[in-house]
Amino acid sequence: MIPILFKIGPLRIGSYGVMVAIAFLTCIWLLRKELSRKNFPPDWANNIVIVAAIAGIIGARIYFILEYFDEFLQDPLSMIFSGSGLTWYGGFIAAFIAVTITLRKLPAPTLVLADLVAPLLLLGYGIGRIGCFLSGDGDYGPPSDLPWAMAFPNGLVPTDVPVHPTPVYETIFSLILFSILWKIRKRDYPPGTMLGVMFIFYGIERFVSEFWRVTPKYIGGWMSMAQILSIIAISGGAIWILYLFRSKPDSIDSP
Repeated sequence: MIPILFKIGPLRIGSYGVMVAIAFLTCIWLLRKELSRKNFPPDWANNIVIVAAIAGIIGARIYFILEYFDEFLQDPLSMIFSGSGLTWYGGFIAAFIAVTITLRKLPAPTLVLADLVAPLLLLGYGIGRIGCFLSGDGDYGPPSDLPWAMAFPNGLVPTDVPVHPTPVYETIFSLILFSILWKIRKRDYPPGTMLGVMFIFYGIERFVSEFWRVTPKYIGGWMSMAQILSIIAISGGAIWILYLFRSKPDSIDSP
């Protein structure tokens, strides 16, 4: 793997950071096109994605520290400034709150805007996982003898033992789910539907992928915190969609 792509003097350009930047730039580009399609100012995309980026990175780090709090107490500076250790659910929760606040301040129906953003969350996540794979940041799974198992001897979290390349699984799964949402995004659904489907899709993706990740297990020795949150996401998304389809459009399409 290639955690560091190149160096410019003391500055090191990492593969994870580059892929995260590509993810955000791609999302900005597509969101601008979607906003224009709905006759909204495309420049709104810049603010929305930048807010999501900043809040997501901070939230991801905080969640990671809480998940590995014992290790944090032993070496807090390393945990805070490490090149690895950005947990998606923490970033998702923080970004969701920050983006919701941002959307509500814009002079447009909040749920309509949320539906434009929703598919891009899956796309950005899938691209970001490529960065996890290239950097070998420890998001891979348990040892495996499958033909596509890989070792990460030069990763940020190295291993010489072939393991499940879980980030590859997640990238493929996320891009498939993004493609489904992208294909149906123009259909006549109640505003907020894409948001609910995104929660369901991501919850399913993360719940399944956790079986091929080495993360702390809390319930029955097999369920991780991410899987618990995935169940909440799936349930919340399903309840939200049922609510939308049972509500009058004019009661749910307000800023």
